Amino acid sequence: MPLLPASKSPISEATVLRAVPAPSRLYWYCQLVGWTLYGVLNLFLFASARGFTLELLLVDLVIVVPIALLSHGVRYLIRAANWLELPPMPLLGRLFVLNLAVSVVSQAIIWSLMVWVIKPTGNGQSFSWGAFMLYAVNVNILLWLWEGFYLGWYYLRRSREAEVNAWKLTAAVREAEMRTLKAQINPHFMFNGLNNIRALVMEDPARARDMITHLSDLLRYSIQLNSAEQVPLRRELEIVEHYLELEAMQLEERLHYTLDVDPAALHVPIPPMTLQLLVENAIKHGLAPRPAGGSIQLMAQLNDGGVLHVTVRNTGRYEPRAGHEGVGVQNARERLGLLYGTAAHLHLANDPQMPDTVVAHLQLPVRESPAPSAPAPARSSVAVSVLPAPHL
Repeated sequence: MPLLPASKSPISEATVLRAVPAPSRLYWYCQLVGWTLYGVLNLFLFASARGFTLELLLVDLVIVVPIALLSHGVRYLIRAANWLELPPMPLLGRLFVLNLAVSVVSQAIIWSLMVWVIKPTGNGQSFSWGAFMLYAVNVNILLWLWEGFYLGWYYLRRSREAEVNAWKLTAAVREAEMRTLKAQINPHFMFNGLNNIRALVMEDPARARDMITHLSDLLRYSIQLNSAEQVPLRRELEIVEHYLELEAMQLEERLHYTLDVDPAALHVPIPPMTLQLLVENAIKHGLAPRPAGGSIQLMAQLNDGGVLHVTVRNTGRYEPRAGHEGVGVQNARERLGLLYGTAAHLHLANDPQMPDTVVAHLQLPVRESPAPSAPAPARSSVAVSVLPAPHL
């Protein structure tokens, strides 16, 4: 038995109308208020010419109620036939034909009720084709006005819903990207910390135990901070100090570092693990490969324009390969872009004035954050070669 092509499927031909969602409360409210106002206006015009009577009220109801019910039928057909998804010209063409048909049907219903049921006395009780056509034109105009309000509100609401959905999608994508980038940074940090511990387990178990303690503190901070997009600079510096203590145990005299932090900048929010990444890169690519080691200088300054400047200087040479700057730095830049757009900058370069010195400069706009409850200490500037390291 030959198979019918998909375009000839009986199901696709029979499925013309689709399920129509139930009207909202706002729709019923607008229907009730709109057609009531139309009926009141009609009644006022009739009464001003003939005087108010109960018969006139009944005539007004016979005119308004069928049109209101038919307008609801128009709404059903528009939704069931999926006309709302049509381009403007095909939609207008269908509405033109529909309005003509509904206008004629409405007048047939109204005149039938008027002539055979209500039978009003006075002028206007006799049927004429001229009056029929005149009132049909009136209903046609009403339908175009009704459809204008209905379609205008529908497209406005759909536009707003699309905008809201776009923002939700953007937020979801950013959240997913942030989680992915953090997940790439944190395992990289843990790997280095565990390698440091492994290097000392056999030669110095006591120091290895101390390193495990410091690493556990670092991991606890990392887990706590990983749920937030931003943390105060003070907390980020605590992580940096723990990391430097771990590295100082391994590098000993090969590591010298200085912290120079503006007290006013301690409450400024920054992305977590950002400074730790810069310090880790400085040690991994700058100091560690050198037999003599080197120094690291971290400075943080909040200027009058509300911009945080963080500079990390370290011994070494910055020689990135084209397109291979490093996962850590690339992830940090992407995180900054997601949070601040183009207002944040992270730049790495060799210092033109000091040979064998790499400068990492981080610039962030200041966002609202609660100020520290305790008075900020004086600016700290401490040089350390071995443990214990300074605490801010």
